Amino acid sequence: MTETSGSAVTADETGAAGGAREVLGWKLVIDCADPHRQADFWAAALGYRVEDNSTLIERLLGIGAVGEDILVEHHGRRAWRDLAAARHPEDPADPDSGAGLGRRLLFQRVPEPKTVKNRLHIDVHSGPGRREETVARLEGLGATVIRQVREPGGEWTVMADPEGNEFCVA
Repeated sequence: MTETSGSAVTADETGAAGGAREVLGWKLVIDCADPHRQADFWAAALGYRVEDNSTLIERLLGIGAVGEDILVEHHGRRAWRDLAAARHPEDPADPDSGAGLGRRLLFQRVPEPKTVKNRLHIDVHSGPGRREETVARLEGLGATVIRQVREPGGEWTVMADPEGNEFCVA
């Protein structure tokens, strides 16, 4: 049982809270200054694909539902100016929108810069004995090493993506 602000949340043996049985889909939304740079970095880092929303965008342009002012050209096709996503290559995508329906990182432009340490972060798991190689590859993509951690429970490298969001490589 977890208590939060005087209220209790309980989970049964399946992990369902309050008797709920529905498994929910989700995506991680990350605020950023440059969603396309972030989507490119994380797609390359994780072996994901940058989503292609151009079919939906062209359809919406064709009926006058959106204007060119909210679009940019990225990777030779129209894309949303303020949104970009990277998705797992084996997960399905909506054929009409191009949006991933599984493991997905969505980057949205916000006006304010990052100011504090992340409350959530991604842990990247490299293969056995490959952490240093993975760290070097990620540095080549634009990540920076913040520190090395060596504790009785394990070793990992704390890094930051091109916009300073912390993540770990184990």
